[in-house]
Amino acid sequence: MAHTIMVVDDEAGYRSLIQAYLEKDGYEVVTAANGREALFVARQSKPSLILLDVMMPDLDGYEFIRLHRKERNTPIILLTAKVEEADKVIGLELGADDYVTKPFSPGELMARVRAVMRRAINDGSRVGGVVHIGDLMLDLENYIFTIADERIDLTRSEFDLLAVLMQSPNRAFKRSELLERTQGMTFEGYERTIDAHIKNIRQKIRQGPEKPQYIDTVYGIGYRFIA
Repeated sequence: MAHTIMVVDDEAGYRSLIQAYLEKDGYEVVTAANGREALFVARQSKPSLILLDVMMPDLDGYEFIRLHRKERNTPIILLTAKVEEADKVIGLELGADDYVTKPFSPGELMARVRAVMRRAINDGSRVGGVVHIGDLMLDLENYIFTIADERIDLTRSEFDLLAVLMQSPNRAFKRSELLERTQGMTFEGYERTIDAHIKNIRQKIRQGPEKPQYIDTVYGIGYRFIA
């Protein structure tokens, strides 16, 4: 059965172009012209992946993520014309899984779609088991993460990143390696997405002055999980 992808963009040309490439790859496609319409379409179609423009009238991409995340944890790839790194990081911190900067090549877009879809639907590729470190528990088969038996919601990208770090505690990983391990590929300029996901994870596992510091920054290299 074909998986459904929702394309949200206020420019009809972009919607049509992306839809053509997705349908050529075998996906079913639904579209929306703004964030408010997208909320309705998402509730009806329950897509497996959302390609989301950031700058839209009525309800922009950032606000859509805030509202949609209250209902579902669908993987999201941002389509952004903004070139400032801070603008991209905002979307990642809100829970987006990845981003592609406009104008983009169809080949790169489809490669990133396939990578996110593989993580979303190919659960059987993950080695089963449960990882325990202190009061943290990561259930690799059921995608469950808990702290002292309290369940913590993670996006798929956050879960995959934490799984890599927790399965090799105390090992320093380069950003490029983490990107390759979690997304199956790396593109120049995308390694900073790892920083945004790490920031989100740190907030969710309640790191602070009086809390355990689980994820350590290895300056000039990347990150490691302190067992």
